[in-house]
Amino acid sequence: MTHHLIATSATVPESVKIGPFCVIGENVVLGENVILGVGCVLGDGAKVGAGSVLGNYISIGQGTEIGLQTRIGDHTTIYPQAILGENGFIGSNSSIGRLPKASATSTVKAQNDLLPLQMGNGYTIGCSAVLYAGTNYADKAFIGDGAVVRERCSIGQNVVIGSGVVVENDTKIGEFTKIQTGSYITAYMEIEEQVFIAPMVTTTNDNYMGRTEKRFKSIKGATIQRGARIGGGAILLPGVKVAPETFVAAGALVSKDTTEKRVIKGFPAKDLRAVPEEELL
Repeated sequence: MTHHLIATSATVPESVKIGPFCVIGENVVLGENVILGVGCVLGDGAKVGAGSVLGNYISIGQGTEIGLQTRIGDHTTIYPQAILGENGFIGSNSSIGRLPKASATSTVKAQNDLLPLQMGNGYTIGCSAVLYAGTNYADKAFIGDGAVVRERCSIGQNVVIGSGVVVENDTKIGEFTKIQTGSYITAYMEIEEQVFIAPMVTTTNDNYMGRTEKRFKSIKGATIQRGARIGGGAILLPGVKVAPETFVAAGALVSKDTTEKRVIKGFPAKDLRAVPEEELL
């Protein structure tokens, strides 16, 4: 008794190892030396690259493509049509490529026509991360434990999104940017390349805080330009532009646009001095 169900149209090489109670759907393609743990379910048309290792009780949606040499932790769900690159790692209990469901009063309405999640090569996704459909990740993205990244975002190469970070919808993050533990990146932001955001930074996008209809026309998060640094616990108000190489001190309240290569601090933040030459990119 094999204790698993494999569709006759599935491609399963002899080198594949399948744990008990797995279900492999129609036209699934498994590469050489794939390992499936206990209770894995692979939807119709899914593809798993050679050398990949799937843990226990993993669900792979219909049409999903998983690149070679990928490791996926126990109890993780990969939603239909997601495309994951090669040499990736996903921790346990994560949800990858899920569709959003908005509340009745949300400014963002649910969309069932989003493009699938696409992940580049060499990525790392921690445990209990939730990544929504409609977002693209370039190579070597790092997503920490418990992070949430919403739909229609663009994540550049070598971006680090730390543990517990939330990145809301329609946000663009440039390459080599680092966002540290617990920061909140609101919807409709643009963060350019090589930006550093320290822990517990808060960004906002709604000057009306949910009141009056005019807010729908003016919702906009901050723009953080190349090489800017945002200190721990800082707050960025809606629509502000943080100029290139700005240094925002810890705990500052940024209520207006900044000047390039200047240090600002205070509540509200005020210009203090120039950024030292040796600290510039």
